[in-house]
This record gives sequence, structure tokens and C-alpha cells, in this order.
Amino acid sequence: MNIKPLKTKKDYNLAMSRMEKIFDSKPGTPEGDELEILAILIEKYESAHFAIDFPHPIEAIKFRMEQLGYNQTDLANVIGFKSRVSEILTMKRKLSLDMIRKLNSSLNIPTEVLIKEY
Repeated sequence: MNIKPLKTKKDYNLAMSRMEKIFDSKPGTPEGDELEILAILIEKYESAHFAIDFPHPIEAIKFRMEQLGYNQTDLANVIGFKSRVSEILTMKRKLSLDMIRKLNSSLNIPTEVLIKEY
């Protein structure tokens, strides 16, 4: 395959097909080098055309609570405000900077997600 920038969906599909054919190539071989370059080009194309936005902060909190088996009392133990947990989860109250820090450190939710405007 002639390696070139991926500008169209057709270019992308051709690169994906070629990558599937040479996927098991050994590093340091011509096909291994081609595979490495194709992976970079495909990643660049996908990040430009298939970008995924961060989830809604409250949905991210609810999802993480579900993963950990947490209830509202458990979340109150993390952020320190039992009376406000319901308001936060129903979006009647915004997250404070202190809450964001606690959620980030205790539940490992990225700050980039938690600071998103809603």
C-alpha cells in the first residue's frame, strides 16, 4: 500500500483493511514499519473525525457509584454533605471545587469530566 495522509472516509477504510491484513507483522520488518505508520495515521484520523465528548458530570458520578456499589450515603461520606447529595444528583446544586477535588481523589473521576458545564 502506498502510505499517504488519510483525508477521506475511503482513505480511512483502505488503511483499516490494510492494517487488518498486516496486523501480525513483526516489528522491524517492512510490514511492521508500515503497520506502525498506519496505526498513527488511523489514530489521527479517528481523533479528528470520531471524537468522543466527556460524559455529563452527574452521569459520570452515578456511573462510578454504580460500579462501586455506592449509595447516596456512601457518596455523602466522600463529599461530606449528606444533605446536598440528593440536590447534586438531581442537578439542583452544582458541584463545588472542594467536591470536585474529593470526587477526583476518592472515586477517580477525572477533573476534566467533573468541571464540565451543565
